[in-house]
This record gives sequence, structure tokens and C-alpha cells, in this order.
Amino acid sequence: MDLVQILPHVNASLNGLATILLIVGFLQIKRGQEVAHKWTMLSCFGVSVIFLGCYLTYHSLLEGHGKTFPDYPPTGVRYFYYGMLLTHVVLAAAVPFLAVATIYYGLRDNRRLHRKLAKVTFPIWLYVSVTGVLVYLMLYQFFPPQAVPA
Repeated sequence: MDLVQILPHVNASLNGLATILLIVGFLQIKRGQEVAHKWTMLSCFGVSVIFLGCYLTYHSLLEGHGKTFPDYPPTGVRYFYYGMLLTHVVLAAAVPFLAVATIYYGLRDNRRLHRKLAKVTFPIWLYVSVTGVLVYLMLYQFFPPQAVPA
């Protein structure tokens, strides 16, 4: 099995781990566990950076011949997939900037700006992580190319 075959599974796992860390970090801050929250969110950022490296590696190895969503699922499923993919891609472009700014204010102990920005960053980052896993599931598990009905 080569890197092109392995990386989609690695990427989905990293997105899943980021999702879990985001939720844990959210619960920690709601419980007043600031130190644990800090380290959980920094870990989440680290996982997301590793994901981005793997994602870019995967797409550079494809040389423009990426996997596309098959034609055989019902039209409603295809509309759902492409709608989700569009919002995922647009919001994913914002996450690195939002995450870096949110972390910056948190590390600088600017609680007002950190909290204000986190209220925007958290739901977007969570949505992108969850939909990243859903894109993987739809492309590689639910509707793989070899599963075309007879």
C-alpha cells in the first residue's frame, strides 16, 4: 500500500482526533480547567498542523488526478455531498488564520479578545473537522468507486 492509499485514512483519523480534542478543550474551559484547556487546544492545533501537512502531501502526490464523488448515488446525496464540500472548503481556508489568532490571544493572556475570537473560531473549526470526516466517509466508505450497483 503506497502513501496515496494510506493518507486519506490518516487524514480522516487526524480530523477525528482534532474533533475530539476541540470538544474536550471546550468542555475543559466551561469547567474552569484553564491549564488543561490550554494544552488540549495546543495539542489540537498540533494535530491540525500535521493534518495539513499530510493533506498537502496527498494532493501533491495526486498531480491533479484526485478522487471525485461517483455518479451512482441518488441526486439528493450528491447535492448534500457537494454542498457540504463547498462549505467545508471555504471554511477550512479560514481555520488556520482564526486558530493562530485565537491561540495568540490566549497565550498573551488577552482573555477578552481570546474569548471573543474563540466564539467564532470554535464552531468553524469544529464544523471543518467533522465535515472532513464526513467527506472521507462518503468518498472512501459509503460510496467507493468499486461499489457501483449492477
